[in-house]
Amino acid sequence: MRLKELAATRVRYGYRRLHILLRREGWKVNVKRIYRIYREENLSLRSKTPKRRVSCRKRVDRPDATRINDCWAMDFMYDELFDGRRIRLLTIVDLFTRESLAIVVRQRFRAEEVVDVLRHLGVQRSLPKSIRVDNGTEFTSKAVDRWAYENQVVLDFSRPGKPTDNAFIESFNGSVRAECLNENWFLSLEDAKEKIESWRCDYNEHRPHSALGNLAPREFALSDQADYAR
Repeated sequence: MRLKELAATRVRYGYRRLHILLRREGWKVNVKRIYRIYREENLSLRSKTPKRRVSCRKRVDRPDATRINDCWAMDFMYDELFDGRRIRLLTIVDLFTRESLAIVVRQRFRAEEVVDVLRHLGVQRSLPKSIRVDNGTEFTSKAVDRWAYENQVVLDFSRPGKPTDNAFIESFNGSVRAECLNENWFLSLEDAKEKIESWRCDYNEHRPHSALGNLAPREFALSDQADYAR
């Protein structure tokens, strides 16, 4: 347990340096035993370290969300208007209730605009302990990193080339694509915002979700199961 605690705080220390720290604390244990435990507990150093990310999760395993606002996930999607102009969608979901917290539609996004969306959500509800994101430039920006640090939110980055690290947002985006984007013809940016928001509300309030006992996300959030988890 002490080795795991040290590894969680000294994230760039290998097993030899951790062994030295333990010896300084009075633990009479040889380096071979430390190495064995280090490997068994999967504490190996990352091969690449994210730069300038003070709020990223480094060694900690991803626990399942156990209550509302425990963990969110966010991602970007692309689509087109009728005339071929591209639009971007920022999707944000709560991993416990499966609620779609926001689908923000713009022609382009800057990191500061992502922060604005998160600030707006923070007024409406409690901020999560962590947010799962990929390594897109908006999410790895200094603006988002600073917001996360100031609000004590951990940015939980997916490994490059591993979409399964953020599987639920990928599944949710698939539903957005199949049930909304592919079924509608957007004449303007405002038309896209209106139709996508209408779908989001229907998803939250009416669409049954198998992982929630066939309740809709909003229905589950208000249920006894969610209250018990709180």
